[in-house]
Amino acid sequence: MSTGPGLESLVDQTISVITNDGRNIVGILKGFDQATNIILDESHERVYSTKEGVQQLVLGLYIIRGDNISVVGELDEELDANLDLSKLRAHPLKPVIH
Repeated sequence: MSTGPGLESLVDQTISVITNDGRNIVGILKGFDQATNIILDESHERVYSTKEGVQQLVLGLYIIRGDNISVVGELDEELDANLDLSKLRAHPLKPVIH
């Protein structure tokens, strides 16, 4: 079994994870295993709404089970820092149906 192709290059980088239940969690990738369970540090969840800006819920050190991960992507920190999340409106993501 592969150990998550490409995740090695993302260790100590800020990443965004979309989970199967539609959550968006952003944090610094600290480690992962062969089941793609990942450990994030300084993490927070971004909660989207069509009525108000994006809420950020602080999670701190956080573990996400590999079987609950839909998408993992590197976050452009400079671009992300320039976003005004308080003005951003979006529909919440729907859960992935298997």
